[in-house]
Amino acid sequence: MNPDLPFGERLKQLRNRAGMSRPVLAGLVGRSPEWLKRLEKGDFLMPRPSMLLALAQCLGVDLVELTGDPRMAGMYYGKTAHDQLPDIARALASYPITTQAGPVDVAGLAAKVGQVWDLWHATARHRTAVAGLLPSLLHDVRSAVPHVDGRDRRAILAAQAQTYHLVQLFLSFQPAPELVHLCGDRAMTAAQGADDPLAMSAAAWYMNHVFRDAGQQHEARLQLALDTASLLNPERSDDERALWGLLRLACALSFAKIGHDGDAWRYWDDADRAVKSLPVGYEHPWLRFGRTMVDAYAVTMLVDLMRPHEATRQADRLDLDSMTSQTRRSFHTIETARAYHQSNEHVATVHLLARAQQISPETARFNLFTRAAIEDLSEHGGHTVRADAQGLGRQLDLI
Repeated sequence: MNPDLPFGERLKQLRNRAGMSRPVLAGLVGRSPEWLKRLEKGDFLMPRPSMLLALAQCLGVDLVELTGDPRMAGMYYGKTAHDQLPDIARALASYPITTQAGPVDVAGLAAKVGQVWDLWHATARHRTAVAGLLPSLLHDVRSAVPHVDGRDRRAILAAQAQTYHLVQLFLSFQPAPELVHLCGDRAMTAAQGADDPLAMSAAAWYMNHVFRDAGQQHEARLQLALDTASLLNPERSDDERALWGLLRLACALSFAKIGHDGDAWRYWDDADRAVKSLPVGYEHPWLRFGRTMVDAYAVTMLVDLMRPHEATRQADRLDLDSMTSQTRRSFHTIETARAYHQSNEHVATVHLLARAQQISPETARFNLFTRAAIEDLSEHGGHTVRADAQGLGRQLDLI
């Protein structure tokens, strides 16, 4: 598409490419067909960021393609910053060069990484809970590598990759996109150094998150997931089967994001078969791949595929309370809110966002849909939701 094309004309072309009428797209973003017509004709200025995000999601494009402005890519990372973001940034910028005083406790260090993962999943304010631990954990897993070799070195590098995944999650949807990419790259490098297909699979899953959330690199992220999955033997162990299923789920989410319905469900079916073949009640110890996770991501896919009524029906079948991770439970509650918002059911949207906030305030606060929906409903919602949206926005420090 011509980069010099006016915004309204770009919007019209993308709408036509998606096969949407004006009434359909306008309804999905809670506006009138006349408003959309005038926007496409150039009678109105480019909408505010929350409306741009809504339009981009409905059209299955990223903000750069919608607006023609490369600077818009950074908007996917949000404006809200955690108080301890500078501490994490400093830890990433440091390069520990130390003399090892004694032998490295490889098992103890791996166990410590696992404990921080457990804290991440089990705590409502997970970012705050792990923020004080991450700088020293980063130092420990990085400084240990030169002092071990063989199997111990591979184990430390795998633990280092897991640590970078934690840091990447802490940084997600904060105004530090370069650090998110840095962590993803360092995690994959460590996993490859460990020569560990399980570690590489986890790194591929998180790199898919980086690019999918930003609407970037569909073909590259898909190929990464497929290439890494080919290293796994699902018959060898439960964890290997789980990681294989997780990567098929990554492919499903990627295809849903760009509106490829058939491909999306083909890969979801693979993930479904993988989880069905695992022991009843199985859940990966830190990636949390399991039955409820696969079913919950079906809601995300249906919303991305613009099928909100099916998404809400799927959500009604979920038992999110069975999820052991509070941040995942909150996130998938927000995804259900996104389905109701797509159907213009604003009372349900605000109710579910409030529930997500109760489960994990920090998941809700750093979620881009939550911010966009709260801003929109606080300003343009009807009397039944406006005050509640404003109150929730104040609780989350979003307005």
